[in-house]
Amino acid sequence: MSHSFLKESKLYIVYGGNKYRIHTTTAISFSQTFAEDSYPVKTLHDQSKMFEGTTVTKANPADFNFEVPLTEEKDESLVMDLITDLVATSESDIETQQLKSFDMYVQTGSSTFKLQSCIITTANFNFNPREQFKVIVSGQGTKLTRAGNESYSIPGNAQSESSTRTPLNTFPVVTVDSLNMNSILGVNLQIQNDIEWTPFETLQSSLSVTNSSNAMFPSAYTVGKRIVSGAIEQYQTDNNITQFDDFSTSSNLSITAKKSDGTDFWKITLNPVMYSARMEVADVYTQSYDFRSTDNTALGTRITTYS
Repeated sequence: MSHSFLKESKLYIVYGGNKYRIHTTTAISFSQTFAEDSYPVKTLHDQSKMFEGTTVTKANPADFNFEVPLTEEKDESLVMDLITDLVATSESDIETQQLKSFDMYVQTGSSTFKLQSCIITTANFNFNPREQFKVIVSGQGTKLTRAGNESYSIPGNAQSESSTRTPLNTFPVVTVDSLNMNSILGVNLQIQNDIEWTPFETLQSSLSVTNSSNAMFPSAYTVGKRIVSGAIEQYQTDNNITQFDDFSTSSNLSITAKKSDGTDFWKITLNPVMYSARMEVADVYTQSYDFRSTDNTALGTRITTYS
């Protein structure tokens, strides 16, 4: 008997017929649950059955999340594309925008798990000079299965990796119109894709369900909206004291992750954004600027440095 240890897990993404090894931290998880429908058993003639029966015919969307350190070699560029890019689809002469979907494989010491038709719903970036620069990714897929054992051959053309991996500590540089953006404590940015899964349960299909192999699984979704938001935390000083109660609905914001030598590593420019400032009282006075982009079209082009 052998156990599966999280630290031994390897993550692969199959997209466009190609297979990519994505190096993550140990913060990786995935799961899928089945939905239960209960019904009363007690009848007028039998009042003793004070419990509910149950049926299970469908699965909820599979959930996953993982952390990817962004490295000097940028082998994880695919993840950035999957976060930001949309694909135009057409059905009944109606064009819609869909997220790029992919299959995700997690290989452990004894198994290979597959999550199929995955999409990324949320990506979080933390710009903190005291921590490794990374993106925290969350998403959903249609079905989780065990594809095989640890020797399972994951499909797709294997893409080459760099011979080295150089994680980075970066420091944030922020500009917001004419505000004084010195004395930055930290910055976080979140890209959120708001999706809704199309109902997929039918009476005819539910009658044929006998176990997990022929249960009903989700297959289609719609993108409701995309939100780019975050917060900038700043020490309060005599140079920015007048900004603590400020707000704007049409500002130009840029956030840059700079390497230790001062060169740009990653940069996003958002215009227009709204923000509101609020003061936080503690041992040291700080102020935060909560912001949200008011135009998220062509989001991939807003990341102007990283390729």
